Amino acid sequence: MRTTHIALAVLVTAVWGVNFVVIEVGLGHFPPLLFSALRFLAAALPAVFFVGRPKVAWKWVIGVGLVLGVAKFGLLFVGMDQGMPAGLSSLVLQIQAVFTALFAAVALGERPGRVRLLGMAVALVGIAVAAVDEGTSGPLLAFTLLIAAAACWGVSNVLTRKASPPDALNFMVWVSAVPVLPLLGLSLLFEGPTADLAALRALDGTGIGVILYVAWVTTVFGFGAWGFLLRRYPASSVAPFSLLVPVFGMSSAALLLSESVSPLRWCAAALLVGGVALTSLSRTGSPATPLPSTPLPATSLPVEPAPVEPIPAASAPAGPVLAEPAPATSTPAANGPAGSLTPGSSPTRT
Repeated sequence: MRTTHIALAVLVTAVWGVNFVVIEVGLGHFPPLLFSALRFLAAALPAVFFVGRPKVAWKWVIGVGLVLGVAKFGLLFVGMDQGMPAGLSSLVLQIQAVFTALFAAVALGERPGRVRLLGMAVALVGIAVAAVDEGTSGPLLAFTLLIAAAACWGVSNVLTRKASPPDALNFMVWVSAVPVLPLLGLSLLFEGPTADLAALRALDGTGIGVILYVAWVTTVFGFGAWGFLLRRYPASSVAPFSLLVPVFGMSSAALLLSESVSPLRWCAAALLVGGVALTSLSRTGSPATPLPSTPLPATSLPVEPAPVEPIPAASAPAGPVLAEPAPATSTPAANGPAGSLTPGSSPTRT
């Protein structure tokens, strides 16, 4: 890869990693489900009027929109609102790579090889270590919600692989339009119109900036740049950069939110990132069509999590769409950052 393109890849993963901190700040201004709805609304409008009609069947747009936008990002935002630290969230979401490989084995007949199975085992040990650390210092329920979000991300990655959108940005923009009304409905039901109206009335420059960052920077720029790189280089060259998302996520959370990182958490990070690397970049046990290589970063559309890029036959995030990317199938942070939808996967409420 050219030096400028390497720098671009690092910049995208930095944007997706910092997205978790931005989400944390945004949760101090909005209820989580309303915040998620606003981020997708800003990502979809006015872009839907410029990207043309969807280039895949509506069933895929709606399916990915519901699983990724409503389920994955809804669980991510609620989990962080319930006390899941931003830095740890960026790390835990990377387990989506394992879920993607497992779901692909069931739905697409992908048979994982020994190295990939080893990677899954190592990543699961990392999650267990992180759970032990979080169980002694934070709410275990919030941790569980992040695991569920990662599982939904894995499902969305497989759906995106089945859809095989020829234009990732077009796909993610339309996917972003799907969750808006369902999330607003859930927000009115569980968070209440009083809380939603109070948040909208108190909207200030910080709140607007947060929404624009998670919608335009992590989703539109992040996934657009990620797609640009994937069109010019093999996924096996681009996907490994998504491993930097939790590095930037944990570092930015420590610097900007003063989150402490215990030795046990660093150990969990090493195990999880190493396991995800083996899971995402190893060869499959049997020939098969490529799977999405990197999902959305949590943080943004497809996240968190972005358009889901296909993994070469020699590989196994999740990189981000919209939101926000991590290694395993690409899409869309969104955030996520979570969108990233990316980059690709965590604090004291502000």
